[in-house]
Amino acid sequence: MDKIQVRNLRLHAFHGVNPEEKVLGQLFVLDLDAEIDLEKACMTDRIEDTVSYAKIIKTARRVFSAQTDNLLERAAQRVADALLAEFSPIDSIRIVLKKPHAPIQADFDWVGIEIVRRRMEKKVL
Repeated sequence: MDKIQVRNLRLHAFHGVNPEEKVLGQLFVLDLDAEIDLEKACMTDRIEDTVSYAKIIKTARRVFSAQTDNLLERAAQRVADALLAEFSPIDSIRIVLKKPHAPIQADFDWVGIEIVRRRMEKKVL
């Protein structure tokens, strides 16, 4: 399957379970892989035959920053739900959400989660 990819989208937000995370916020980094059939766009060279990665970024940024979540899992789920709802050509979305400055006493590059969500096929009754 073809993919539209976004790497290292840096966003400041207020997610976390610690009170200071909700007040000060911190940097988060998102990687997005949207599975989509790009064959028509490859042939026509028309933006109407694909999903604009600029629009994917705009939606991810808006949804990710719209509210405060305790868990990265919930923040990533909200982004996945919005991308699938707003862009019908996307068959599935993979999100890796990284938290490089998590308040943990350890030496690490980042901690994070990865989710994959697929569009539910409509059942014919």
